[in-house]
Parts: sequence; C-alpha cells; structure tokens
Amino acid sequence: MPKPLLQVNNIETYYDIIRVVHGVSFEIQEGTITAILGNNGAGKTTILNTIMGLLDDQPDKGTIFFEGKPIHGKDTEAIVKVGIGYVPEGREIFDELTVMENLLVGAYLRGKKKEIEVDLVRMYEWFPILRARKNQLAGTLSGGEQQMLAIARAMMNRPKLLLMDEPSLGLSPLLVQQIFDIIPMIKKEGVTILIVEQNANMALKIADFGYVMENGRFVTSGVAADLRENEDVKEFYLGIKSEVSAKGYQRYKRKRRW
Repeated sequence: MPKPLLQVNNIETYYDIIRVVHGVSFEIQEGTITAILGNNGAGKTTILNTIMGLLDDQPDKGTIFFEGKPIHGKDTEAIVKVGIGYVPEGREIFDELTVMENLLVGAYLRGKKKEIEVDLVRMYEWFPILRARKNQLAGTLSGGEQQMLAIARAMMNRPKLLLMDEPSLGLSPLLVQQIFDIIPMIKKEGVTILIVEQNANMALKIADFGYVMENGRFVTSGVAADLRENEDVKEFYLGIKSEVSAKGYQRYKRKRRW
C-alpha cells in the first residue's frame, strides 16, 4: 500500500469574508494521480493555492502535511523547496523570456549546473516543439505550446508532487489529448500528481483516485474507475444520460444524493 505523500486536514479558506473551501480533507498517495473535479467556482483552484501558500495567512483553519511534515503557514518558496511543483491555471509563463530562459527559471532553486543541463535535454525530449522554439519568446507560442512549457518548467525543479490546475483549459481537443498523454509519462518518472480539472472524462481516464467538488466541499470520492461508472458523475460531469436521467435530475435538483 503506497504511503500518503500529502495530507490535507479540515482546511478552510476565505477570500475576505467569503468562505470558499469548507473543511476539506484528503490524502494523496505516493506514486498516484489524483483528480479533483468540479465546475468553475467550486473551489478547486483555491485548494491548490492554499497548498502552495499563495494566499496570505492561509489556510484559515486546518493543517497540511507533506512527507509527514507540516507545510501550512510556510511561504511558497519553502514549499517548492520541499518538492512540490505547480502548473497554474492560465500557464503564467514569462512572456518576455525565451523558452529556454523560462525552463531555467524553473530550476532556480537548484545549484548543480550539470544536472540542470541534463534535465533541459530531457524536457526537450519530452516536448520536441520546445527544442525547436527554445530561443523564441514564450509569449509568441501557441496555447498548447505554452501549456507544455508550463509543465516542463515545473518539472525542471524535479518535484516529488506536481499540482496541475486545469491543464486542458482553452486547448483544442487534439492538444488536450496530447497534454493528457504526457501526464502518465510524468507519473512513470516517479512524480505523484494532483490534477484539478473541469474535463472530468479526460481526468478520470488517467487518474487513480478522484474527488468531486461542489460549493467548496467534496460531495463524493473514490477510485477513478468507479467514479466513471457512478450514475451521478456520468450524468452531471461526463454528460452521459441514463434512461432515468430526467427523474434523476429532478431528484438531484431537490436534494443531493451524495
């Protein structure tokens, strides 16, 4: 049985006076892909930002442990140093730097130049288009190329845990498939992955475990393969309607079944 790499215990996060995350708890097992699913505004990104220490004085309540050690209350640089990488929503690459310079920024906490050079070569092998564009300004890349760069930049720090926020956002179906083909490759490198996604169908195909989030809370969770067969998940997140979907929808509207 794999051991928990990340443990999140009863966290609550506010924006001003608005509570966005309501007492959420979960574990990420080492060597797995875990997906947090939900519609826009459910609180998924807030969970990642809370883990990464990107919100002032967050979490307001609860604890977060990585490899058994507390990271709640630490600043983002300290969290990156312990081995957590982040691919943020919208990529947030440095437009005015070249592709290579963006990748080197990802390795700024590392000091061994030869190892960094080895990882540059490895990223170019994973993403051949980045090799072709290495001297090009990142801001001139296509959306799919920027997403590949954001993933490669995060990997340049050799994270143990990689957080990915909406990697399919704004991409064509072909590029979405390419990105989701890459994620299992990262897992094979020994990196544990936590992915936040609205595209539940793609996420559950590659995930080992999943959580479904609504209004700041988890409403169901389970093995990804089981969630794909869950009637509520199929209907309301995968767009697959059963023969009793109309009745089910009315029940769903009146009262959550989870």
